[in-house]
Amino acid sequence: MANPIAFLARRTAKRLADFAVSNPAIRWVWTGPGNEDYANALSEFRPTDRESVLEMMQGRYLLASKLVDTNGVSPFAVEMVHDDWLDDLQAFAWLRHFRDARTDEERAFARSLTLDWIDRDGYFDRTVWGLSLTARRVLNWLRHFGILVEGANDEDAKLIARSLGTQIQSLKLRAPFADDPVDALMAAMALLGVALCDQDRESEIVSRLNTVNALLDRQIDEDGLHRSRSAKVQLMLMVELTTLRQALLRQSDAYHNELSEVLESMHVALDAISLGTGEAAYFNGTGQMAHDIIVAVQAQNPARARSTGTAGGYGRLIWGKSIVVADSGLVPAPEYARHMHASALAFEFSHGRDLVVCNCGPAPADMEESELLFRQGIAHSCPTINALSAAAIPTRGPLRNRVVRIGRDPDMATEEADHSLVMRTHGYADRFGVVLERRLTLLAEGNSLVGQERMLRARGRMSGVCAIRFHLAHGTQVTQVGDMLKLRLSSGAVWNFLWEGADMRIEDSVRQSAYFGFHRTRQIVLDTLVDQHEVSWIFTLDEG
Repeated sequence: MANPIAFLARRTAKRLADFAVSNPAIRWVWTGPGNEDYANALSEFRPTDRESVLEMMQGRYLLASKLVDTNGVSPFAVEMVHDDWLDDLQAFAWLRHFRDARTDEERAFARSLTLDWIDRDGYFDRTVWGLSLTARRVLNWLRHFGILVEGANDEDAKLIARSLGTQIQSLKLRAPFADDPVDALMAAMALLGVALCDQDRESEIVSRLNTVNALLDRQIDEDGLHRSRSAKVQLMLMVELTTLRQALLRQSDAYHNELSEVLESMHVALDAISLGTGEAAYFNGTGQMAHDIIVAVQAQNPARARSTGTAGGYGRLIWGKSIVVADSGLVPAPEYARHMHASALAFEFSHGRDLVVCNCGPAPADMEESELLFRQGIAHSCPTINALSAAAIPTRGPLRNRVVRIGRDPDMATEEADHSLVMRTHGYADRFGVVLERRLTLLAEGNSLVGQERMLRARGRMSGVCAIRFHLAHGTQVTQVGDMLKLRLSSGAVWNFLWEGADMRIEDSVRQSAYFGFHRTRQIVLDTLVDQHEVSWIFTLDEG
């Protein structure tokens, strides 16, 4: 169990300190100079899209895969409940699309949006000036500082430089008191970017780099995965680290090896939790991520996870066209658990470019009241007992909304020769007297996936009803033929599903997708009493 008192004490102390340095009596010292000139040291490797520029100039903003028509009004004036859209807008990652602007009018438009942000949001607000968000905005302004000031009059250029300086100063003062590890790391990376872009701060590069390396050592585990166990966080960090590494290489040969080892391990770890569809599996706050960004990041390093194995509490099976990614349910320290899901023993399964079995994903941004539901075990392809998750998510107290481990850490092992993965969760041992074990095995060159669910006695009396769920990919049609189910995927491929040791039912499910939106899907549910001890099932490709 996590130590809630120690966690609460640390968080409270840091928050009090942050409030102290960000109160109005202190904020006047944040004001940056208006005569700063930042070198173009940070390159942009993410893809650009000229159509996005033309769309924005018409008042249509496609951010976080959600298109919003502002009808000519500034996007910063729009009331929007879609958090991901607002996050993308406020982070200014869209500035990259103006990198290849062809006309003065297009560059002036990007500058006018930036000036509008300064007018509306350029004064401290804890949401808009959150550490991670401010860090990303600073890095994006630094990458494209030339776009913002080229062609601007002196007054506008000074205003932009002063605002950037103020944001940088806020990061300097607030970063030491970040109560979230990702915030601390993002702020440190942004300050390293500043040192690389400002000749007057060149002497700070070594100390800023040392801070980034120290935070990476604490936050990236031995397998290369961020301790939040979120592919979404992993990708965000890799984008910024890749840019910083490229800038360090251009700065001096002395930095040749800096960040290279950690980035290579992060590439392998991200690939280890990704499917044949090209997407990362939907675990721990990860939903559908921008495919073009994933490809752009992967292109920076050839390191890949090519075989069966484990990484950061996840297991991976790969054979032929099939990839299985499964979550043991490992729960990290509370600092990393705010957006985690209770997904012990859950898996996703792809065959080629087809997704076969999946999880529901995080709740849509406009369904905030359902966030907790989507984080529970029932929203994942895993076994649960009496509809309860293997881990807890308290709704009050110092660990509110953070996943908390119940029982001891899970067990996980792979048997590469047999293309098998075995996981055990102890989250039900005290409550129901049961340890759940799941064995997943790929057969027939990946054309079959076999599962064995065992309910192992943990104490004298076993009780409860185990429901084993398989959420199916969007567009899958389910037909029962005797004692077998036929699953026709949207691609036309057909899979057969057979089971024994449990009663079967088909229920509605949902899948949150940036491309398809929030869509109804179907799920297979196998029900059994835990004292029945074992359930078996198989998905096999119908090649007839």
